[in-house]
Amino acid sequence: MSIRTLDDLLAEGVSGRRVLVRADLNVPLDKQTGAITDDGRIRAVLPTLGALVEAGAKVVVCSHLGRPKGAPDPQFSLGPVAGRLGELLGAPVRFATDTVGDSARSTVADLADGQVALLENLRFNAGETSKDEAERGAFADQLAAFGDAYVDDAFGAVHRKHASVYDVPARLPHVAGRLVLREVEVLSKLTGDPERPYVVVLGGSKVSDKLAVIEALLPTVDRLLIGGGMCFTFLKAQGLEVGTSLLEKDMVETCRNLLERSNGKILLPVDVVVADAFAPDAAHDTVRVDGIPSHRLGLDVGPETVAGFSAALSPAKTIFWNGPMGVFEMPAFAAGTRGIAEAITKADAFSVVGGGDSAAAVRALGLDESSFGHISTGGGASLEYLEGKALPGIAALEN
Repeated sequence: MSIRTLDDLLAEGVSGRRVLVRADLNVPLDKQTGAITDDGRIRAVLPTLGALVEAGAKVVVCSHLGRPKGAPDPQFSLGPVAGRLGELLGAPVRFATDTVGDSARSTVADLADGQVALLENLRFNAGETSKDEAERGAFADQLAAFGDAYVDDAFGAVHRKHASVYDVPARLPHVAGRLVLREVEVLSKLTGDPERPYVVVLGGSKVSDKLAVIEALLPTVDRLLIGGGMCFTFLKAQGLEVGTSLLEKDMVETCRNLLERSNGKILLPVDVVVADAFAPDAAHDTVRVDGIPSHRLGLDVGPETVAGFSAALSPAKTIFWNGPMGVFEMPAFAAGTRGIAEAITKADAFSVVGGGDSAAAVRALGLDESSFGHISTGGGASLEYLEGKALPGIAALEN
């Protein structure tokens, strides 16, 4: 892979130059207060921003947050992010209240060397996500006007063919930021020649979301451990009753075929925590997977499963984990995810947490982030990379 890096740009000198940085500041916000509940993605871009600030660049940061419908929506404003970013950088971050309008133009024009500005949510402009190349290109032209060079440090968005990710690099000298470079280096270890045994843990709600990565990984892994809501479709494929648990009926036959082709590589739960309702205070207990009551739903894997999965993880030398084992946001159903995460940290292995809910779980459960080899900032992007897909944002940097 031939991509110019941030160090290449810094070596050319950026003092006094405007550098447009595409970051992934898509952080979770509390619905009631609007407060940031996990600033991991903001912290992840600090090495790139800090290096540019120190080198005297005029840094213009852009990002999306949530899924607004191509128009301003106050609940998805990046205003709170600008405040937190300023705290972490130790200097105020100027905030533009639009993406490419009067506020953005004046904010960028007023930047001094070593100062940082953040534009409002890119998805407030329909051109960011448009499938119409002309509309997307017109927005990219306006964004590119804010920079003399472009840095992509938004790994969580590189699988999107969006204006700020795919079209802007064609208009400016472009490099990969430190985060993107690290992500690609780590994931290429998994797709190259990983040290064995290579064990993958997949969770989350839907088989359909993970089918492509299961298909891609099955020939290359030594064990594939499946938990979370998606395990119930596999259990159904074995002819078991799953009660009112999450079930993708149209995926049952697919799961049956995967199990037949897996040569025993796929390991499923042997016990689950079932509850009367999807609620934090619901009555619950642990049952064997062949004894799930018809009126109850599974919300976590059980202790025997944690023990069995831990035993499979123990000898591993390479581990990839994507997706929680249960509804970890509810304390009653967090033990499975915590147990598997702890087993991963105890293995003498190079471990990669594949972003998304898995990364959120690590932080929410108070686990030591440094005990994992790498925590990705891109759930969907990391999965698509492992599937072998071409990622538009990476392809744009290679050009």
